[in-house]
This record gives sequence, C-alpha cells and structure tokens, in this order.
Amino acid sequence: MTPPFKPFSEMTADDYAAVGLRCGLEVHQQLLTHRKLFCRCPAGQYSDAYDAEVLRHMRPTLSELGEYDGTALMEKKTRKNIHYRIHHKTVCTYDIDDTPPFFPDERAIDIALEIAMLNNLNIVGEIHIARKQYLDGSIPAGFQRTAILGVEGSIPYNGRNIGIRQLSIEEDSCREVSDRGHERVLLTDRLGMPLIEVVTEPDMNTPDEMAEVCEVIRRLCRSTGKVRTGYGAARQDVNVSVTGGTRIEIKGVPQITRIPLLVYNEAMRQCSLLRIRVLLHERGVTPETFQASTHDVTSAVIKTRYQPIRRVQKLGHCVKCVVLEGFAGLLNHPTQEHTTFAKELSDRVRVIACLMTLPNIVHSDTASELLTVRDWKVLRRRTKAEDRDALVVVWGGEDDTRTACEELVIRAKEATQGIPPETRQANKDGTNGFERILPGAERMYPDTDLPPMAITADRLDRIRAGLPERVWDRLSRYQKMCLPADVIVPLCISPRADLFDRLVDELDVDPTFAAVVLIQRFRGWLRAGLNPAMLADDDIFMVFRAFTERRISRSGVCIVLTRMLPSGADDDPAALSAHDALDSIGGPLLNTGQLGEQLIAAVHHAEGLSFPAPDRKRRFLMGGLMSELTGRADGRELAQLVDQSPAMTNA
Repeated sequence: MTPPFKPFSEMTADDYAAVGLRCGLEVHQQLLTHRKLFCRCPAGQYSDAYDAEVLRHMRPTLSELGEYDGTALMEKKTRKNIHYRIHHKTVCTYDIDDTPPFFPDERAIDIALEIAMLNNLNIVGEIHIARKQYLDGSIPAGFQRTAILGVEGSIPYNGRNIGIRQLSIEEDSCREVSDRGHERVLLTDRLGMPLIEVVTEPDMNTPDEMAEVCEVIRRLCRSTGKVRTGYGAARQDVNVSVTGGTRIEIKGVPQITRIPLLVYNEAMRQCSLLRIRVLLHERGVTPETFQASTHDVTSAVIKTRYQPIRRVQKLGHCVKCVVLEGFAGLLNHPTQEHTTFAKELSDRVRVIACLMTLPNIVHSDTASELLTVRDWKVLRRRTKAEDRDALVVVWGGEDDTRTACEELVIRAKEATQGIPPETRQANKDGTNGFERILPGAERMYPDTDLPPMAITADRLDRIRAGLPERVWDRLSRYQKMCLPADVIVPLCISPRADLFDRLVDELDVDPTFAAVVLIQRFRGWLRAGLNPAMLADDDIFMVFRAFTERRISRSGVCIVLTRMLPSGADDDPAALSAHDALDSIGGPLLNTGQLGEQLIAAVHHAEGLSFPAPDRKRRFLMGGLMSELTGRADGRELAQLVDQSPAMTNA
C-alpha cells in the first residue's frame, strides 16, 4: 500500500524513490528567424488586431494503418466551432491549408542543427517531414508538420548524464484567445513560427531535478543567441510516472519555477489513483464487474433549492444522474493538494461535454448543503441506487449531458484499471487538470507534400565550426574568474558572451568590470527605456579599448556608451557614433599631476564655504571634480588624492 504523501516542503529524494518517480521533459523553444518555417510570412509579429475570421470544424482521419487516434476521436466529441482570427501581415494561404508548403526555412534548420550538436545528438542523414494530428483546433490544417533532426544525445548534470532522446523542428500553433462552451477562438500570428522540441529520457527522479535539467536546456538554447526570449517563447511539457502507473504529460508549462510543485502533485495523484483502484478491487469492482447506469432525473429534482440546477431548469434544460456501483465514499478521496477524485470526473465533463460553468457536477459524497438529504433520498429511490453506490448529477442541454454521462462512466471504469494515459494542463496553483487523451502513434504519418532533404557533410562542418562554447563549460570558466554571482548565469546565455571573452583576452580588461557593464549596466539601461541591444559589438569593443589605452576613465566607459545608446525604438539610430561619443569626452585621461592641479583649483573654489561635517566637504569636492572631468578622471585615484589632500586632513 502506498504511504500518504508528506507536504511538498517535507518530501525528500528517498520519499520519491519509494514511489518510483520517473520524469522526463519536452522543451519547446522558438527560433529567432525572420520568416515562418514553411511559408514566407514574417515571424515574431504579434498583434491582437485581425482583419477577418475563419470558421472551421475538425474531424479525425485514418492513419496509414487504417486506425483512428484516440485523441482525435475525443476532440470530435466536443463539437467545437473553431474561429481563427487572421491578420493580413502575418498569415497566408499556407497557414489555413489552402496551398502546399514551401521548403523549410534554411536559417531555422541551421539553428536547430546547431542546438542538436550542443546536445551531443547524432544528426540524421535526411530530413523527413511528418504530419502530427492536432484536432483541438490549434492548427487550422488539423496537423502539425514536424521532423526529427537528431537522436541519442546527452547533457551533463550533477556528475551524471541526462539522456536526450531526440530533437525535432516543427511549426508553432495558434495563440488561444478564449475557449468557452463549444466556441474556441484563436489568433494565427504565432502559427507556423519555427520551434524546436528537445525530448529527454525519463532520467530525473525528483521535482527539483526536473526544474534544474530544464534550466540547463534553456541556458543551452539561449547561449546560441539564436532563439526567441520572453513569456511563451519557451514552453515545457512535463512527463511523470510512478511505479505501477503510466506516463502522464503535463502540457505547456510556461515557467520553470512551476515545475517542482506540478511534479509533486502529479506523483501524489497517480499514487492516489492506484490506491483507489485497490479499494475498488477490495469491494469487488474490477474492469470485468464494473457497473454504471444513467437516468434522466429532471422531474425528480424539480423542487430542489440548489441554484445551479434551478438556473438550468428555467432554461428548459435537463438533469441527469449516473449511478456508479460500489463507488460510495471514493469521490472525496484526495488526489492532489486540495483536490479530490471528483475533479477527475468534473474535468472530463468540462473538457469533452463542454459544460464549463463550475460546478458542473454534484455527487452523493458531498456535504448536504449542495443537494439536501431529501434530494438524495429522492434520487436514490428514482435510480434504485444502493448505499454502496455513488451518484453523480450533471445538468445542461440534452446533447451535452448525454456526452457528460458517457464520459463519467468511461472515467469511472478507468478508475478500476488504474491511471488512464492522459495529457493534462498545468494550473497556476501547482495542480493539474485533464486536457485530452494521451495521443498514440496513430497521430503521426508521413507528409506527402515535401520530399526528403539531405543534410550534407559540408553543412554540418560549417555549423560545427561556429558552435559556441557549451554552456556548462562556460559556467565553470566564469566561476573560476570569481565573477559576481548575479552576472554569471546571465552572461552565460548572453549574446555578448563572445564580446566578453574578447575584452578579457585581447584587451586584458578586468573580467568583473567587463561583466558588470555588459550585464548589470545593460539591464539598467533597458529598464530605463533605452535599447542597448542596438549597440554593435565592435563599437563596444572600441570604447573598452579607449579605456585600456587610458583615453577615458573607468566611469567614462559607461558615460560614452550611454551617449551612443538609441532609444527603445528599433529603427532609431544611435545618438552618437562610437568615435563622436569618445570625442565628446573632451580629452585624454588625466594623470596624477593633472588631477592634483584640478584638485587645488577645486579646493580654492571651496574656500570660504562652510560644511557641517568633513564627509560633506569630501562629497562636494568629488562631485564637482567628477562632473567637470567627466570620463577623464579615474574615480579611485581622484578619491585617494582628495583623502590625502591638506583640505581634508586639516578639516
């Protein structure tokens, strides 16, 4: 028997080992290209505006072996109307499956191959495009084009290797606007953008390991400087199983920090479902003996005071009841934090029957304030249910409640078998909910519109020659440089990492100074509404070279760069060129003698002024001199001269 789960904060690696937790990742990362993958529409242009709307209905098709995918059949039951909002600047006839695809974008393939090499994957000899069915409407064609580029790789983690099963390149799906009832609304601006999918082996054994390995893969992708950043540019699918369970996929986790709690709750859910199966079998309820019945009880609850049912009665809708024989007391069995088995039933009703207003069911294990004791007695008498049976009541339109009752029976029977293979959605509270049946191999089939494409040795040699340093090696090197802790990781994944190495190796710039400017100062300018991304590496290098040649001071580096900064607008030119910004300093760095002369003049200027404390006089002298000698005075040297001057020693 599985022991009760401890609170999340108290779980240890040994606790997870006791339940046989195994986890894997599918990391999706958008690539930084100008065009979409299979057409010539621009990529990365998001807008909620649209020029037209297309309505479509999805239907399943047979696989190459003449079989239907279970997910496709499930989506058919939802009877969704799919509305696509299209904008003329970001969509074409390919996107809505009215014309064949172009050959895949060459830059996207090169970036994907580069990341595959960094993951130590074996590169395939030919690119074979396949179609992957998606009947949830997220892709208008009903399928996604995808291709495997590399297999059987690995990345290092905590002294061991994490297996990378494969890397694929594929087209992104639409952005969802809303999904209510039988109406789903999507925007097509993201549709078709190239992204990669990195699939790991199930080599992680704790929630924290999942998050940490995901972070390694994210850093690896970001270190190329050729992937998109920002919310939604990277999304993770989390695969979880326990001993005796099955693989469950939690889709579209947008933030790595949410992974540990999601894994914990899914492990708890699977252990709880296995416990429910044991309890059912002890009661004699097995897949072979399972019994359930459905009843129309609209007239039986005509006098109920339960408001959700009263509201649908006024609309002329019906109320139905499913009797689950031998299930009494199990619907309140905990499955996740603050969640019970009843939510497994409610989710199926919400997703497949499209009864989305919650609560959408009520059951006989709930407290009496929902339906009264009298209501339940009437229902048990009408349905001829026994005390050992659980009753689940659902309400709505005739077609929707019929579908709901069918799904309630299916999900209850699955409880006698254990854990149904599902794709689940991540909730913000760390729990997860049903999204769809886990797809099978039947959803994949070859694409007939594009021929196989060879990956030549010359292409691989060219990409391999330009590979960046692997992010874990870069991280180790920066740690040995004793860089500030808060700049090491950002620098590892920064597009300025190569520039940093040039500054340190070629100009002998202090590594900490270079890193602080390239990370902390650049981040500050960005927050201030400036756009440091528009500064060219060669121009930044020129400014640092002027510093090493003692043409500007340490503080002058940031002063000159600030004068070169464009505003946040991408098309706004730099305020000054590198040459003009350096010339604006007004002269070379002053030596110690020249600084002394400037200090004497400043002290003379301060004669007759009264200061309440010596430190106020020091600040006055330093502030005036640094302002007057902008970029031409070394602040540390000047501070030392001020502290040693008679003006301060006699203060």
